[in-house]
Amino acid sequence: MISVREKVRFVETDMMGVVHHSNYFRWFEMARVEYLRQIGILLNDMMAEDIVFPITDVECKYRASARFDDYILIEAELAEVSKVKMVFTYQIFRELDGVLLATGRTQNAFTNKQGKIIRLPDKYFEKLHKSCR
Repeated sequence: MISVREKVRFVETDMMGVVHHSNYFRWFEMARVEYLRQIGILLNDMMAEDIVFPITDVECKYRASARFDDYILIEAELAEVSKVKMVFTYQIFRELDGVLLATGRTQNAFTNKQGKIIRLPDKYFEKLHKSCR
């Protein structure tokens, strides 16, 4: 599991002064990319080899509201991986009081840039498999 610390920006809030729900999906992506970076997988390297991983399923359960200037902690964990897909789970907490703000899950399929499903090369799969809970 990895944790990413972020500060809620004003532009991420709505007219009610709370974070707009769509931002949680961006935060999931930030944590997923950082997770991959920390296990030695860089997106630019994968894309140079014609490997991308579009989301095929996503969910988010909102528990409490984040507000402007809150510091949040976004936790990501690789829950499942195969040569054709990976599944991450997420938790987002307000740093100040530890309140759970949201939980989520994403599933990504490995494809080429034309959208054809591919099998992930061993050099990437082994790093992912070793880090999977």
